[in-house]
Amino acid sequence: MTSTDIGHEAPPPRAGRTITEKILARAAGLDDVRVGQNHAFRPDHMVAYDFPGYTDLMFKQMHDDFGITEVDDPERYLVFIDHMLSKGDGREQEVHDVTRRWGEFYGITVHEGRGIGHQVAAELGYALPGRFLIHFDGHISGLGAFGALGWGVRRDLLEAWVSGRIFLDVPASTRFHLTGGFAPGVDNRDLIHEIIARVGADGCAHQVMEFTGPGAEAMSIGRRQGLCGMAMFTGAVSAIFDPDDAALEYARRVARTEFEPLHSDPGAVYAATHAIDLDELRPRVVLPGSARAANTLGVDEAAGTPITRAFIGSCASGRIEDIRAAAEILRGRRVAPGVQLNVVPTSQVIHRQAQEEGLLDVLREAGADIAISSCDFCFGYARPLQEGENCISTGVLNISGRMGSPGADIYMGSAYTVAASAVAGRITDPREVVA
Repeated sequence: MTSTDIGHEAPPPRAGRTITEKILARAAGLDDVRVGQNHAFRPDHMVAYDFPGYTDLMFKQMHDDFGITEVDDPERYLVFIDHMLSKGDGREQEVHDVTRRWGEFYGITVHEGRGIGHQVAAELGYALPGRFLIHFDGHISGLGAFGALGWGVRRDLLEAWVSGRIFLDVPASTRFHLTGGFAPGVDNRDLIHEIIARVGADGCAHQVMEFTGPGAEAMSIGRRQGLCGMAMFTGAVSAIFDPDDAALEYARRVARTEFEPLHSDPGAVYAATHAIDLDELRPRVVLPGSARAANTLGVDEAAGTPITRAFIGSCASGRIEDIRAAAEILRGRRVAPGVQLNVVPTSQVIHRQAQEEGLLDVLREAGADIAISSCDFCFGYARPLQEGENCISTGVLNISGRMGSPGADIYMGSAYTVAASAVAGRITDPREVVA
């Protein structure tokens, strides 16, 4: 890939504003905000999923430590049950019952079993252009596909839950200007891993990645979500696209309320700008133990590594485009003996669409197992890896022990790469199959 660093621009006199600055100015109730300033922002929505030691503790702190017995505007609070859904045992029910009770106490709707919250939030009409959402999980950045700003604030989410506002520093933005289009067998996962390889695991530290150009505009909404959702692995706090016709059409179809799209000004100032030609991308693989997904190679450099497991799913790569990619590879083929392929659509809506398109039948005929929509495979709760296994995954992280035994190795790639590898029984360049 050829990627040209167009340069670092000095702070203005004010020439124009980025979409991020505009969204945060609105959230602060100000006419303007500047990079580096610290303000109190009022998020449109404060999002979480239930998980032991997170939501249960935060609800208890709200009540016991801060004396909060009711919340203003419960609609601003979004809570999802999307982890620990695959065993149906008493421990799971105990975790979820705590969330249900707190939700009922505060009048907060708990969205249960509809899929991964980062996707379901968009389907329910919360990720609207111009909106500001926070979550303790950084993959909320995927909502930037719609021109919304999703920011993972970790345990500082409690500040917003308690006060309705959160103090943050206004981040700079780095622009990625995309031209061309994805070649067969290449997609947004290869793009984000190429970007990480280029700028490094902290190349956009405390910044927002902004994607522009004809290559960005040609990208489907699902591909944009997957791209934005991996922004944290460059050190970024979020990622975003200017809302175009595709994003606005989606937003109008699901919107619960009126919304005001915002766009970057032509004279907006960026910390850096990179030009990337999508035509020149090649499939990439992330090697095991990459704490921030930074150790990436071209798939040809990892080709031949034997695998026993393959996984297609997660908040980054279980959308309809990923399932179509897998079906393209697997149609008329079989998963290799000794390989288990698990496919998990990101939401029930995507599951139904894949079923209606006949994609899940193709995958089942090839020997894949289809699971309910949840996060359980991605974090090693469902069918955990055993010591000595090699897995190729579209999950979001491959640190030691992420999907089971610390003695298992996890490689990451696109749905194309995972499906091609599942058929071959070893890491394989998907271009050899789609060609």
